Order: sequence, then structure tokens, then C-alpha cells
Amino acid sequence: MNAIRTLVAPTDLSALARHAVARAALLAAELHARLSLQHVVNAGALDALRHLLDADTSGMQQKLLDGVRADLEALASDMQSRHRVSADVHLSVGGVLGEIVEHADALDADLLVMGARGAGFMRELLVGSTTERVLRKTARPLLVVKQIAHEPYRRVLVPVDFSPRSLDALALARQVAPQAELVLLHAFEVPFEGKLRYAGVEEHALSSLRVSARREAVAQMNELVTRTGVDENRVRRIVVHGEATTQVLEQEQEQDCDLIVIGKRGHGLFGELLLGSVTKHILARSTADVLVCDRKPD
Repeated sequence: MNAIRTLVAPTDLSALARHAVARAALLAAELHARLSLQHVVNAGALDALRHLLDADTSGMQQKLLDGVRADLEALASDMQSRHRVSADVHLSVGGVLGEIVEHADALDADLLVMGARGAGFMRELLVGSTTERVLRKTARPLLVVKQIAHEPYRRVLVPVDFSPRSLDALALARQVAPQAELVLLHAFEVPFEGKLRYAGVEEHALSSLRVSARREAVAQMNELVTRTGVDENRVRRIVVHGEATTQVLEQEQEQDCDLIVIGKRGHGLFGELLLGSVTKHILARSTADVLVCDRKPD
């Protein structure tokens, strides 16, 4: 996986969205990466303004754009003062999602950073369809910021299913948070456990199956750590029995993690993470920031 060289932080310039920009600036400074701050003026809103005024609004539109650019440049200047990172600014008019993806592609961005809440196009990021639409439109990693960025990430939770995609998530976690402690989590369930219990299989037999499944998962976890060369002194390995979403959210709290890194797709319990309920629930219910990464088809 390539190093993170360029970050793009789309912002609606709201107070809440500044948290994401601050995190992007902190990351850019830590990783010595380029940072681009982006704001998109919705073309539909401008058309509605023209309709309401029923007049030549070119002068007013230019004043509006000039004002927005000044705000964007002031934000970049603030990030320079606070985090000692120089950011370029990109202002455009058009469809928000399309402009975000186009700008990220133009810069070949290694990471998109967006706020979990905001105004305008960011407002419904978690509870609406915006996140899913952004994730569908781009294969680039997307960091959803929920917390105020005071320091680099300290402890990162990485759910793993031992697929190539979860390996990519682990590699990305190490790039985004090179100094953080890693918490590797595997949640397992015995296949058809509920049906077996309903069919009258005795509890001691089910318990034996869980012991075997745990033993296999622990062996895979140890192999993963060895294969990836993760520093043994900076990694925790957790193998638990239970439903994936519940375990991720519980371990986030128990391990005091400030970032969760998950692959967009995988197999087993984490299969089709984007389209299933796991990602949506984690994005909606976690308190930590969430980094969703993708893997192009093999």
C-alpha cells in the first residue's frame, strides 16, 4: 500500500466541520503530506437564488464566491498557525458529490477526510445516504471525523476477518496512526449455532464447537501479527465470541479507542461491509472516528 502523500478535506465551513479540517491538518503535519481544503458551492442553490431574484445575479454570485473563498483561505491560514501545515484551497461550483470525487481524483488523493456532522451537504452524513454515496463513488479511503482533534491517534481498533481486505485495513491503520497502539479484534460465531441449539444440540457440544472456533481464530490472529510485522509491544489481540457490530462497539469503549479502521468489503461476518448493517451501525453509534478503506477487486 502506497504512503499517504495527499489528503483532501471537503468542508462546508461550519463550526462542526472544522473538526474534520483540524484532524486533516494534524494528519498532514504528522505524515508530511499535502493538504487540500475543498468547498463546493451547490449549483442548484445558486440556480434557486437566480430564480428568486428574477434578475441578473452575476455580481451577487461573484460576491458570494469571493466571500466563500476568503473564508476558505482564512481556514487554511488558521490551520497553518495551529498545526504548522500549509494547505491549498479549492473552490468550485457544481454537484457536491461529483465535485468531491473529481477533485480527489485530480490530486490522486490518498485519503478523504470529512466531518460526521455539519451543515448543508454534511448535515446528513451519517443518518442519510451521503456517506454511502461517497463510498460508492470512490475507492479512496474515507475518514469520518467525530471527535475534536487534540493529538495524534493513540489507540486504533481494527476489526479483522483475516481476508486480504482486512490486511489492507491494518496496513492503512499503521500509516494513518504510525505511533498508535493497535487493537486487533476478531469476532467469531459458530456457523448455524442458533439452528443447532434449536435442533436440540446440547450446550456442552456447542461449547466445544466454540472452543475449537476460538482456537482456530487465535492461531490466525497470531499468524496475522507475525506476517505483517506489527510491533508486538504496540498491539493487543482480542478474539471474542459474538455478533460483529456489538463486539466492535463494545471493544471501542472498553479499550478506549479513538479510531476504528474497517475495510469496505470482506468475507464472513464482515462481508459486504458497506452494503450491510455493520458499517452503518458503527458509523452511527461509535464515538470514535471511523476510517473506511476499500480494496480494488483482485
